[in-house]
Amino acid sequence: MAALGSEHSVAISDGGEAFSWGLGVSGRLGHGHESSILGFFKCCSEYTPRLIKDLEGIKVKYVAAGLLNSACTDENGSVLVFGERGIEKLHLKEMSDTTKPSLISELPYSKEVACGGYHTCVLTNSGELYTWGSNENGCLGIGSSDVIHLPEKVQGPFLKSSVSQVSCGWKHTAAISGKFFPSTEKNCD
Repeated sequence: MAALGSEHSVAISDGGEAFSWGLGVSGRLGHGHESSILGFFKCCSEYTPRLIKDLEGIKVKYVAAGLLNSACTDENGSVLVFGERGIEKLHLKEMSDTTKPSLISELPYSKEVACGGYHTCVLTNSGELYTWGSNENGCLGIGSSDVIHLPEKVQGPFLKSSVSQVSCGWKHTAAISGKFFPSTEKNCD
């Protein structure tokens, strides 16, 4: 499986190893910070697939790539994200760059993840949908336009049955739940 972001790609081998390549801005490749000879952090681009070392020994099942971030699920249903993301860290709601994969412990067993422009969606094994990040155009499907820093379960009358698939675009999300429901408040030209 492979996922294509705005300027990077993430893929998994048949054995569940995760690789990434492309522009490394914001840590979206998951390789961590690399220092130059003078000790300054530098942004590296990878022109060939490179193993994400922090995921070594973890069997990755699903990958996603967005504008400035990437995410994956593993064989245990855990979700790991890397790159620019909105997540509560040390109980302080703030935007942070995570250059190495970080576990999102607030989620139940998950099977699929999708990354958009500035938002992320996770589909659990039981068909529940969780979203967080920028909510421009209502792309999180939670009924408000607030930025959400922690995964929030999408609820509402259209989710009477479980979600079977989710996909994110720049500022929009689509979920399939027996019916197709795009998550946006307005039409784009």
